[in-house]
Amino acid sequence: MRSLLLLHSMSSTEPTSNLENAMQLMIQTFHKYSGKEGDRFTLSRGELKELLTEELGNYLGNAQDKDAVDKVMGDLDANNDGEVDFTEFIILVGALTVACNDFFNDKKPEENK
Repeated sequence: MRSLLLLHSMSSTEPTSNLENAMQLMIQTFHKYSGKEGDRFTLSRGELKELLTEELGNYLGNAQDKDAVDKVMGDLDANNDGEVDFTEFIILVGALTVACNDFFNDKKPEENK
């Protein structure tokens, strides 16, 4: 039932919220890269590298570095199947979002006492 509600909301012509837009964009971004090599519902090492470089380069630094990509792949691939599925991808996006939030909170100027 929840799947049907989600599909309805994604195909609805009603205006969507910023958060709904962000969710749709994460889904679209994942599928922009998945399936170029093998399973269309997972990211291979090459697809992950392309996604990291093109979409997260500003946050991750040198995604061209093979060791860095291997480390991210190892950290994300919870079921050790050599591919990153959507759930594993969302864990990466969530962890990066938390790290960015923490970074910017640490950078806030101290309030006047």
